[in-house]
Amino acid sequence: MAFVWQFAEVILAIALAPLFVGWIAQCRAWMQSRSAPPLTQQYRMLRKLFSKDVALAQNASPLFRAAPYVLFATMVLAAAIIPSVVTDLPFARAADAIALIGLFATARVFQSLAAMDIGTSFGSLGARREMMVGFLAEPAILMVFFNAFLLFGTTDLTSLVDNHASHPSVIDPSVIFAAIAFVMVLLAENARIPIDNPATHLELTMIHEAMVLEYSARHLALVEWASSLKLFNYACIGIALFLPWGIAMHGEHMGAVLLALAALIVKLALCGAGLAMIETLSAKLRIFRAPEFLAMAFLVAVLGLLVHLLLGANPNA
Repeated sequence: MAFVWQFAEVILAIALAPLFVGWIAQCRAWMQSRSAPPLTQQYRMLRKLFSKDVALAQNASPLFRAAPYVLFATMVLAAAIIPSVVTDLPFARAADAIALIGLFATARVFQSLAAMDIGTSFGSLGARREMMVGFLAEPAILMVFFNAFLLFGTTDLTSLVDNHASHPSVIDPSVIFAAIAFVMVLLAENARIPIDNPATHLELTMIHEAMVLEYSARHLALVEWASSLKLFNYACIGIALFLPWGIAMHGEHMGAVLLALAALIVKLALCGAGLAMIETLSAKLRIFRAPEFLAMAFLVAVLGLLVHLLLGANPNA
């Protein structure tokens, strides 16, 4: 039965990721008093791209062709590790959150190498900016994870959720700092405002869009699907770390799983609305201000770690 839940959760993540991105776009449009695009706009775009013929540059290497498939596969594998509905996930036992960061780093490296493969100026520009953002974001997300690991004594996300259920009354001020740092990293890692604007093609500011300009048809569809799946995965990581209530534990019946699915949809709706509000109220930062933004995320995460150590909170004692 565990493998059934594993397969169902991966399929659910693949199916809901474009809907989650569409919900964020819809919320942004409402908050900015614009006509909102349909919630299924991302699905329509993917269907249109899959129906087109691929156009490749003459000097495109096998790496350029293989990168979209690697990106999509790594995001699917990451979704298999993150407990979003149930904690009874066999794949999650083989990799902890540190390995999850490694998966995201693998996808970043392949995407950056593919962007530089053709030799265009925009691709190289976006790849260098992406590597800079990743180099600064990874220490901050590690500090966020370390905070949760010290609080619940495990690096496994499924065990962390189970331990949190065993201590539902635990309130640690350090979690607030960790949550703020995590949101800042989420915005940076997923090319959202204030670090990047996913709706622009202005060459002086774009990061993600600069790396995918040479892709078309099914390759572009896989890249965009992987991008939405990455945002979905980060949202589910945040839910597992800070809002794990409602996730079905080991051995619970079908009713608990259905309640967990309903809770996930509500949490994703709130997360999407929150991200849309942040992007609506924030201004796009200059690219040279991105290191300051991510350094602040790292310092906030370290501050949460210090608060936890000073308070000496240990719910497992």
